[in-house]
Amino acid sequence: MAQVTEAQILDALRAVRDPDRDQDIVSLGIVTGLVIKDGNVGFSIEVDPKRGPHLEPLRKAAETAVDKVPGVLSVTAVLTAHTPATAARAQPTAQQNPAPAARQRPQAQSATASTRELAPGVRAIVAVASGKGGVGKSTTAVNLAMALAASGLAVGVLDADIYGPSLPRMMGITDKPASEDGRILQPLEKYGVKCMSIGFLVPEDSPTIWRGPMVMSALEQMLRDVAWGELDVMIVDMPPGTGDAQLTISQRVPLAGAVIVSTPQDIALLDARKGLNMFRKVDVPVLGIIENMSTFICPHCGGQSDIFGHGGARAEAEILNVDFLGEVPLHMDIRKTSDAGTPIVVSAPDGPHALAYRAIAEAVWAKISPSGDAKRRTAPRIVIG
Repeated sequence: MAQVTEAQILDALRAVRDPDRDQDIVSLGIVTGLVIKDGNVGFSIEVDPKRGPHLEPLRKAAETAVDKVPGVLSVTAVLTAHTPATAARAQPTAQQNPAPAARQRPQAQSATASTRELAPGVRAIVAVASGKGGVGKSTTAVNLAMALAASGLAVGVLDADIYGPSLPRMMGITDKPASEDGRILQPLEKYGVKCMSIGFLVPEDSPTIWRGPMVMSALEQMLRDVAWGELDVMIVDMPPGTGDAQLTISQRVPLAGAVIVSTPQDIALLDARKGLNMFRKVDVPVLGIIENMSTFICPHCGGQSDIFGHGGARAEAEILNVDFLGEVPLHMDIRKTSDAGTPIVVSAPDGPHALAYRAIAEAVWAKISPSGDAKRRTAPRIVIG
């Protein structure tokens, strides 16, 4: 397979013209953040935030043009807002400037960059987070959402893990979201829950090779430019760790609170503590800790074995002065139903595992409901000096 070059991509994009300025987008200097890796292409198109709502056809045209380049396997373009200062200067590409993302200063969006509130019809937004991967956070987030929906609430799920989206597989969704006006996407719905994930828009085996600003823009678009409608609660399945995506959600989204998922062993709890402290630093209420894979239940004899230990999260909750929300065992049925796209709360609603999730959901709802402890807070104003 021929190697795709930056020159080929830029040549293809020169055929795409800005409808308002009658020039190609390369000559205008609004193509930024170009990344090429193994035939997968990603880039941003920087536009004035006032024009953003009607430029979705431009974004699609850019993707189509690049997709025709020989050797391109996948292409993802996102619209991002710019300030006048950044619009005038040339932007180096990933191949020209291989400096790590940590050294790049994030761009400040103008005050008008978000002309619509993020998910305005959602009464409470809850982040489900973990300090590290592999602790069952996504399984917990999905089953928590199913349990809340089973209690009669209007629920949505946002998969905020741009690099490793799992919601399509865990919900058994293979469709792509539609848009009636070319601007606002309709969330996909299953089991009575509205869902959105970057995994609905890109092939399952296609890697996402975006820099931090593109990730942040995509997260905001999935909140602002999706017709979530009126929801009692939205569950946000956060990516593991404490990076750009976590800070974007914490600082730009009016979270009612965060739920921390951990396994019982010390190394997982150490990372869980970091995630919890991140939310505290940005003034997001921590609703409590869940101990996942709390004990292993043998599917043959029913015997229990504490493979990862037991009770560590409960003890950590006491040390950190947060609530312990409950524990979920390590069981094959939970794994099987998650892989099959039929969460255990849906496929076996009266089983012990579903009841464990429902008890956790009741504890969370008691905190975020209109009569509970947590309220939808106003997202803090971000100033980048």
